[in-house]
Amino acid sequence: MATTFLTTVQGQHQTLNNDGYDVIQGLTKKPKNLPPKYFYDHKGSQLFEQICELPEYYPTRTEASILRGCSDEIAQITGACELIELGSGSSTKTRLLLNAYQSRNSSCKYVPIDVSESILKESTLQLKEEYPDLQIKALVGTYEQALNQLKPTSLPARMIFFLGSSIGNFTPEEYDVFLNQITDVLAPGDYFLLGIDLQKPIEILEAAYNDSQGVTAAFNLNMLEHLNWRYKGNFDTSLFRHQAIYNQRENQIEMYLHCQKSHVVNLKSLDFKVTWEKGESILTEISRKFDLETVQKELDSKGLKTLKVFTDPQKWFGLILCQAAK
Repeated sequence: MATTFLTTVQGQHQTLNNDGYDVIQGLTKKPKNLPPKYFYDHKGSQLFEQICELPEYYPTRTEASILRGCSDEIAQITGACELIELGSGSSTKTRLLLNAYQSRNSSCKYVPIDVSESILKESTLQLKEEYPDLQIKALVGTYEQALNQLKPTSLPARMIFFLGSSIGNFTPEEYDVFLNQITDVLAPGDYFLLGIDLQKPIEILEAAYNDSQGVTAAFNLNMLEHLNWRYKGNFDTSLFRHQAIYNQRENQIEMYLHCQKSHVVNLKSLDFKVTWEKGESILTEISRKFDLETVQKELDSKGLKTLKVFTDPQKWFGLILCQAAK
């Protein structure tokens, strides 16, 4: 049986536990905002898994259907390689890729990366039972931290993959920095598999982020609960209301929490107080929606040549398999 590792990337606890500079910075801006990484404590990760099962939330099932049809081809193209997943969560869709490599008897090593240690530990232990011969090295940390810690692979190549359209959470500037980080890590001939949510009618998009069961609202509000326990805060979630809207000019979903009553919040661990006015809003997430051809051009400009594009019949979602320039 292969050994399974769970490693906390150096600097992760300092970044999430003791620093909090990004919280102070975001809550002193106008309008206020917070980084999406604060969604993902244990409860937040569980709520996101529930979101993925909602009838209105098309991205997960659409991407999974694409992967069911293309995983064998991806494994054939890359051959034996190290699989590095950013934001792995429960690794549910990853199993489609692992099965494809296993069925081809292609050697692979799996490196899941996530900021939530609890969800990463749970998923790693489950994978260990399901794939006893698979070598797994799980990394707890942000994408940047984990990518900087990667060691040279012993396999012929590696493939970094970023599924679930999470790249849409990056601003254009963050997106550009992220692609530079990917190209810095990949050796010539290595691979990058990217999932992107494509532009589509506004009613479909807004329904996906304002589900009828209120799970997305609970997920959004849980960010405040996460700040409460992490930084000894006193957010009262009953004083905030969830809303997601589609900004057609920017081609992005914007998720907000709207303050219903003027009050003051104290984050004791940060020695920081923030005043809220009734009607004031905080931006907790953007989710950009992409044009397939534009993204391919952007990837090409970074030295990531598109080998194959996979999509669904409605063209709601896309998977782009790239290779670093040789």
